[in-house]
Amino acid sequence: MTRELVRLERRGRAAVLTINRPERMNSLSRATLAAFGRAGRQLRQDSEIRALVITAEGDRAFCAGADLAERREMSEADVREQLVAYRTELGWIDRFDRPVVAAINGVALGGGLELALLCDLRVAAEHAELGLPETGLGIIPGAGGTQRLPRLVGAARAKELILLGRRLRAPEAERIGLVNRVTPSDKGLLEDCLRWIAPILEGAPLAQRAALAAIDAAAGEPIETRQELELSFYESCLQSEDRREALAAFAEKRRPDFKGR
Repeated sequence: MTRELVRLERRGRAAVLTINRPERMNSLSRATLAAFGRAGRQLRQDSEIRALVITAEGDRAFCAGADLAERREMSEADVREQLVAYRTELGWIDRFDRPVVAAINGVALGGGLELALLCDLRVAAEHAELGLPETGLGIIPGAGGTQRLPRLVGAARAKELILLGRRLRAPEAERIGLVNRVTPSDKGLLEDCLRWIAPILEGAPLAQRAALAAIDAAAGEPIETRQELELSFYESCLQSEDRREALAAFAEKRRPDFKGR
């Protein structure tokens, strides 16, 4: 019997969606993305759910981003397909009409942080680390990171985090507005998260949906339009020698030697 890559369960009026690949740092393989899409289609039909919490198995990683072992075997066309899958299989999170909360139980890097950015709120374990390291791999964030991060922390801070590829510990992420709440190390993350969102679970669903829609409508250009722009810039990196060098360096466990071409 195959293990569920993404596990869906009910906790009262909350749904909990758990990435279940701890041996691969809960990274986003193509199969995992497809499992997210199936879960989204199921959740949309459940009118009893008041909120959704997205978390992951274990305490090391929320999600380490793309599965780089899988990515090494992918052609440029395969990578383009995966970028589309980020939007088709994860995009429903951004459009979900009830509050979505990321419970970040460990590292959230690259596509893992972008997954958390799709959510309305973020709660992080005290030991969690967050970052967008893509420029160090010869690419840029390609699942909405260049568009969503500036909305949370401002353009200057977003440029700093993306260009330096700097990792933030959860308390610093909270200080700059990237994380809403940090769960102390002596408390269980999921239980703390569910207690914190109790006002949502007990609140007025129609008012909450209206508030989410109003806030998102005020954000300016639709996210789909802005992500098209992000993908056009990603394309120039995808075909570069630097990207191929980054993948080789990862496989050989060495620092990449970028040439700027």
